[in-house]
Amino acid sequence: MPEEIATSKKKNETALETGKLYPTNDEISVLDFTERTGFNLVWKMNQGQWKRFWTFCQRHVGSLWIYLATYNLMNVRGLENLEQNDVERPLVLVANHRSFFDMYTVSSVLFRRTTRPITLYFPVRAKFFYDSPLGWFVNLIMGWWAMYPPFFREAKEAGKRAFDKFSLRELTNICTVGRGHIIGFHPEGKRNLNGDPYNFLPAQPGIGKIIFDAKPQVVPIFIAGLQNDLAKQVLGNWTGGEKVRIWFGEAIDLSEFYSRRDSLRTHKEIADFLMMKIGELGEKDRAEFAA
Repeated sequence: MPEEIATSKKKNETALETGKLYPTNDEISVLDFTERTGFNLVWKMNQGQWKRFWTFCQRHVGSLWIYLATYNLMNVRGLENLEQNDVERPLVLVANHRSFFDMYTVSSVLFRRTTRPITLYFPVRAKFFYDSPLGWFVNLIMGWWAMYPPFFREAKEAGKRAFDKFSLRELTNICTVGRGHIIGFHPEGKRNLNGDPYNFLPAQPGIGKIIFDAKPQVVPIFIAGLQNDLAKQVLGNWTGGEKVRIWFGEAIDLSEFYSRRDSLRTHKEIADFLMMKIGELGEKDRAEFAA
């Protein structure tokens, strides 16, 4: 235990130097060996030179294979809305959530169609991605370790909520400062499996809390046409699959919420407002593509 405390202290000293945080010993001690090993691996891959290396891979390798799997189907609207934002401030992208590949497809568009600096983070549920070597591997091949930081949100993981205090601090830090930081977030919290692409799940207040504290730039995105079956999605690019539509909205002005009390109600109101903006983009998609 003294060795673990010393390790935690050393990493926190490094974090102060790099601007990245590391959990306290009390917070990380609630994780089992596999979870702790997985977290330490992904934490390391999101620091300094490692993060720059994996961002290079995202730009030149990951974005290419996504492009090759979707270029015949891809329809992008409003990308100029994203390019108008300040690259010196973090940018949170809030999108509806219907497939495993939503944000990865968006990231490919950003890397291939814009010239802005990009450092990606996708906060994720820890289940699978952090509690098994297979999950670590999927994090590597799908996100180049960008599925970070993790949150233990399952009911059976209640004893690990102490660790989520760190993840909340870390995510707030990432959303507060960082040139080129782009954070992908789904306000619904989980995939919506309803057959109607214009139907949304209720917004969760967590994103409202992050935005209230960090006050980043926020751009809404509506995504439709992606499948959850990877093979069908790839084959559809050459066999006439459904058009993939990505709509980027204008930056959302949330200043009216920042003068309100820091409360769950305010956080939920922010989250609901974000989903309303996503819904407005969905209506544009319905008007153009629903027929």
